[in-house]
Amino acid sequence: MTLVLTLGEPAGIGPEITAAAWRALHRQGPVFCWIGDAGLIPQVPVAHIAAPEEAAACFAEALPVLHRPLPAPVLPGRPSPATAPAVLASIEEAVALARAGRAAAVVTNPVQKAVLTAAGFPHPGHTEFLHTLAPAAPRPVMLLACPELRVVPVTVHEPLRQAIARLTPELIEEVAVIAHDGLRRDFGLPAPRLAVAGLNPHAGEGGSLGREEIEIVAPAVEALRARGIDARGPLPPDTMFTALARPRMDCAICLYHDQALIPLKTLDMAGGVNVTLGLSIIRTSPDHGTALDIAGRGLADASSLIAAIRLAAELAANRERQCS
Repeated sequence: MTLVLTLGEPAGIGPEITAAAWRALHRQGPVFCWIGDAGLIPQVPVAHIAAPEEAAACFAEALPVLHRPLPAPVLPGRPSPATAPAVLASIEEAVALARAGRAAAVVTNPVQKAVLTAAGFPHPGHTEFLHTLAPAAPRPVMLLACPELRVVPVTVHEPLRQAIARLTPELIEEVAVIAHDGLRRDFGLPAPRLAVAGLNPHAGEGGSLGREEIEIVAPAVEALRARGIDARGPLPPDTMFTALARPRMDCAICLYHDQALIPLKTLDMAGGVNVTLGLSIIRTSPDHGTALDIAGRGLADASSLIAAIRLAAELAANRERQCS
């Protein structure tokens, strides 16, 4: 079944990496179509289609596009709030197609959150917006994946001081359970092994460097084990991502954004993929932003989008097998 790619920020690198992804995948797939203004796609043949079901027939010869004209011209590197409604509409349309069973998964191109916010967008980001459109768990959970590592941050896009203040055993347990269920359903792991990070240096050194591990993290790990989940921790964050440690876990549960994303992006910035768990649909995206500084210059690397497309197809197939 066809994957659906969203418009993303039209003044960013989304159109050119979409074109590059088609060039890389048009012979072997996975098949995808793009929702957006066909005039933005550079240097590849485009086929206007009326529905995602038509994409497979033309994918080998042209990039299938659900053409949605923009209200104003787009200048690379110069986003405009005038296009924000189209950006959001493409996300809503893609999710609706996936929920209706007409698309296997949604792959989102990067958006410029400041532009959306200026246009009245009320959500902190893509992930939270998607959860309002296709919820399947109490909260959305961000998982970042590359071949060597999977990570889940318990707190995401908020100031570090605020993130630490919000940590509770219940929050860590809730996020870890959603991650565990997603790893089983979508990644096909029958018994995921979770490694839960500590917060302080050396995981608190028995309380001498902080008591968060004793009072917050350890109770969460105990609660996860009581559910029958294979969870270890709290683990020292400076050693849990080493080459020797990574094979002993299927996913690292981290306590804040950078604790999760720094090791993954250091290992594989080009091949990292953002996966949203806790949705009724499959959603992946590249692990980078809109790159306005290089938009339209032919310098953008499509590796992360290509990885997101391939992983979306894999997760969709895994979910279908679980449901059959």
